[in-house]
Amino acid sequence: MQTVMNYLNDESGATAAEYALIIALVAAAIVGALTSLGSNIGTKLNSVGNTISGS
Repeated sequence: MQTVMNYLNDESGATAAEYALIIALVAAAIVGALTSLGSNIGTKLNSVGNTISGS
């Protein structure tokens, strides 16, 4: 617990708010990439399914 308190009270470098903003931006980028990737995978799987079924 003392280690966490020391980390939170440490004012050298970036603050906790800046870390939170960085984490939020990285998370948003990951969500965007996964959404796009999931959509592309779904399209490819539908294409493969249609090819296999002869449609």
